[in-house]
Amino acid sequence: MTEPLPQWPIFGLDEDVRPALRQAAATGAPLVLATLTALGGGGPRPVGTQMVFGQGVVSGYFSGGCVESDVAAHAQACLEDGAPRTLIYGEGSPWPDIQLLCGARIEIFLEKVASDDPALADLFNAQNERKPCVWLSDGRRRVCVAPEAAEVWAGAIRRDYEPTPRLVVVGSDPTALAIAALGGQSGFETTLVRPKGPAEPPPLAKVAYRRDEPGEALAAIGLDPWTAVAIATHDLATDQAALRAALPSKASYVGLLGARARLAERLARLREAGVGEAALSRLHAPIGLDIGGKAPWEVALSVIGEIVALRYARASGSTSTSPPASTAGAPGGRRSSASAAANTVTSDES
Repeated sequence: MTEPLPQWPIFGLDEDVRPALRQAAATGAPLVLATLTALGGGGPRPVGTQMVFGQGVVSGYFSGGCVESDVAAHAQACLEDGAPRTLIYGEGSPWPDIQLLCGARIEIFLEKVASDDPALADLFNAQNERKPCVWLSDGRRRVCVAPEAAEVWAGAIRRDYEPTPRLVVVGSDPTALAIAALGGQSGFETTLVRPKGPAEPPPLAKVAYRRDEPGEALAAIGLDPWTAVAIATHDLATDQAALRAALPSKASYVGLLGARARLAERLARLREAGVGEAALSRLHAPIGLDIGGKAPWEVALSVIGEIVALRYARASGSTSTSPPASTAGAPGGRRSSASAAANTVTSDES
């Protein structure tokens, strides 16, 4: 890591540094893992944000350009002497010439990690198995364990990891393709399901493809609490099959593209098929935030935005703030005024 950082910080686009950790470890050379451990004054990145510096590998960012080059220089020093260190920027920093434009104070912990460190292997195994885990380290000793086994010792930092967020899109039209493409670009492990679709996969980067029926596909993928399902087929039978599989599952989000006028009918059919009220109340329909647009990329933006907003438990103004099961007989009104003013509905399509 002796070369300067690239002029264009593409390395900062990926929120999850675990792929970069794998890439760096695969070289067989040691790497430096940098973790934001303290924040004051409302900085641009939250505590737990990380960067990776390895042989030909840089990933993550802390400040949008204010400190990254200096952190990279300290990472090189850490690689050379092996000593862990904590960098302070902002108030109390030994480098007063390096300031964050937002006025924040941040602390960043740097540690040198061998490519064959057992903690790295445990971290990768937990990700492969889609299990949460906790990284504990003082820079000399480190472990990666299940959350219930995590015990922080003096001088150690703690960084929690969850399984990579996953998105399953059922459908094949331009809107479904846009949702899948944006999901892949947004850091979701994304799979597009098109029952009886062509053998050739869609030309979308970072999007896997399945051609089996919705129930079989969703069962094979496995719907856990870190998985979102977006159903956008324009085919009632396929929609129903996907909903019957997704709604009773552990998926954190199930959204349905379609007209509000047909929602009561769809819910009635699900009830007839034995789907309970608790499962029905989880349905986000019509899908997505109400941003007033109906073009494929606009709907995709609204869907990914809703999933992310719910992940962070924010008040999103979602169409599903009132569960459809409780208002199945009435069209209901949107909470967002943008769509109402334009007399459009983001994802109410037939």
